[in-house]
Amino acid sequence: MSDIPKPVEWAPSPVEHIKIKSNYLRGTIAEGLKDEATGAISADDTQLIKFHGSYQQYDRDLEAERKKQKLEPLFQFMIRSRTPAGIATADQWLVFDRLADEYGNGTLKLTTRQAFQWHGVLKKNLKATMQKINSTLIDTIAACGDVNRNVMATSNEGLSPLVREVAAFAKQISDHLLPKSTAYHEIWLDNKLLTDGQTDEEPILGKTYLPRKFKIALAIPPYNDTDVFANDLGLIAIGEGDKLLGFNVAIGGGMGMTFGMEETYPRLADLIGYVDKENILKVVEEIVKLQRDYGNRENRKLARFKYTIDRLGTNVVKEIIEQRSGIRFEDVRPYEFTQNGDVLGWKKSSDGKWFLGLFVEHGRVRDTSKVQLKTALRDLARIKVCDFRLTGNQGLVLGRIEENLKPHVENILAKYNVSYGEGVSGIRKNAIACVALNTCSLAFAEAERYLPELNTKIESILKELDLTSEDILIRMTGCPNGCGRPFLGEIGLVGRAIGRYNLYLGAGFSGDRLNTLYKEMLDEEGILKELSVLLSRYANERQPGERFGDFTVRTGIVSPSQSVTVY
Repeated sequence: MSDIPKPVEWAPSPVEHIKIKSNYLRGTIAEGLKDEATGAISADDTQLIKFHGSYQQYDRDLEAERKKQKLEPLFQFMIRSRTPAGIATADQWLVFDRLADEYGNGTLKLTTRQAFQWHGVLKKNLKATMQKINSTLIDTIAACGDVNRNVMATSNEGLSPLVREVAAFAKQISDHLLPKSTAYHEIWLDNKLLTDGQTDEEPILGKTYLPRKFKIALAIPPYNDTDVFANDLGLIAIGEGDKLLGFNVAIGGGMGMTFGMEETYPRLADLIGYVDKENILKVVEEIVKLQRDYGNRENRKLARFKYTIDRLGTNVVKEIIEQRSGIRFEDVRPYEFTQNGDVLGWKKSSDGKWFLGLFVEHGRVRDTSKVQLKTALRDLARIKVCDFRLTGNQGLVLGRIEENLKPHVENILAKYNVSYGEGVSGIRKNAIACVALNTCSLAFAEAERYLPELNTKIESILKELDLTSEDILIRMTGCPNGCGRPFLGEIGLVGRAIGRYNLYLGAGFSGDRLNTLYKEMLDEEGILKELSVLLSRYANERQPGERFGDFTVRTGIVSPSQSVTVY
């Protein structure tokens, strides 16, 4: 092996200083929760509370009016669950549904990382909400912050006999990389776990945790429904029949960038080899520890694992992992991804249970005048006919349904006008949008609240071109941080200002190629004008079976961007 470089001694960023003096993530959160003079917590604690699974936010729609009235912003908190592979029981769903009404804004948000989010929780209700989530045996530890986030995995057992074992690996990895600090249990659950003289230790994450967030996803070919290459660490399951053998390992993916900073960029993960399943946990641990030791702790915009890899070189990082773990990577095993969207409708698993993929527009579970989704799912949970499985595309799978109960499930869904894909256009069912306004402080523009309306107008264009049923990946975010993985959309729309978006084209349909910037600062009229021309060309000039993203690259509309590299 070549000489391994030593970790850099970084000048700690302000957030690093907050972590250093936090006493293992305690800070003054407990005291701040008791302060009734404000709906907020201290600036330092807003960083630390992320590690506990919550973000402090405020309602930006009311900001100007509250300023006029000389009131502080309407501070509220978002809470996010840690649910490896996105699996929840019927009993857990009922509690989560009730909490949305009791303490939140009445809706449940299903995220692009297979987690639940509750929005609009006031500080005075924060602790009670956390306790009730924990009462279900699901927690929020490390759902946010500079740690390993929720571990994703394919959840629909109707797609592969490997799903259950791969999901178990996701949970094992999540539990293994969990912070060992007892601060969470002390602050939220009133558990005094440490005796006098004892101190916390973090053998994997370290005293100051990771330089930035770290994301892991597992996928089972041919379905890349977790967008495995968009993650810091991606594990591609390799099986033989119904037997899981191991994983191809991909490192260095990440979607975030900053406008005006060329040194920031989206990146797809590099494939560095194959590891047997018996050794994968050790390799995962050493990869996380490598980022802990080598990641940039001075500039948070350059602190993700992708920048560590590009600074050191992929081959050097691979050598460090092998040296530290004592495990040599084998050559990448053959695999093929064909799509990264959800499979809707009924699928039967190898053990005879049925799984039903539902369309949930942008993951927002609520009742409207047309569709009473929240009520329908509550009724299904009450009779315990299924479990509930979140997807990486903000979708939902009703799982482990007995064959004789399928008609009963269909009747309940029909009663409340809930669709599982029939009649939904190809662009709408493949759409992803981040929350953006009105609660995300980073958003420059709308996303979740606007994309359904925009899709209706795009559908008019598609109908004229006889493309309504064509699957096209469209993704919209309110900023370039990448929560909705916009740079993997065949059509990507990234907010620049209210009503203005950058348009990206040309991503691969299976998530193995990034898109390319096509036009900047388009308003709605500009977006529809450009898409009308592009989709018309696609309808008339495409080759048989050609995807829209591939078409825009082949015809030179955009130049091909980065694709997955094998080392």
